[in-house]
Amino acid sequence: QKGGRSGKLELATGGTILLAEIGDMPSDMQVKLLRFLQSGEVFRIGQHKPIPVDVRIIAATHVDLKNEIAKGNFRQDMFYRINVFPIALPPLRERQEDIVVLARHILNRAVTVLGKPDVAFSPKAETILTTYHWPGNIRELGNIVERAANLADGPLIEAAHLGIPHTNEKKP
Repeated sequence: QKGGRSGKLELATGGTILLAEIGDMPSDMQVKLLRFLQSGEVFRIGQHKPIPVDVRIIAATHVDLKNEIAKGNFRQDMFYRINVFPIALPPLRERQEDIVVLARHILNRAVTVLGKPDVAFSPKAETILTTYHWPGNIRELGNIVERAANLADGPLIEAAHLGIPHTNEKKP
């Protein structure tokens, strides 16, 4: 297309963009992103005129970036550029008090989409949710809750709808 097409950063101007899994970003892309972060400008492919972009960046990762820097997988200068306001979120299994709150929130969204009002978790289902290890973190919780909402044929999501092991033992 003559003049190029707008990229994601250009489209996000005036807003916020989430860079998910930045710790897995290939080194050649890190160089390009760092150049943008330093200049605040992007170039469309084949163009020589920079386009100013005003965007807030939220970067997320599941890896320890300091370890990745030590291994040579992540640029140190990139780390210092994006590490303005770090927020560490412990895994879901370490935030037992949040599990039911998050599950209810996800359920409310799911039942709205499905047109199934007034669906809730049974006490046994909530117990299972809080005692499960959650190796897939909140993504796994979301999938399990959405599946259970689809399977529920009445006002209660029962333990069987969850499809996770019924155990009171937490895994390490």
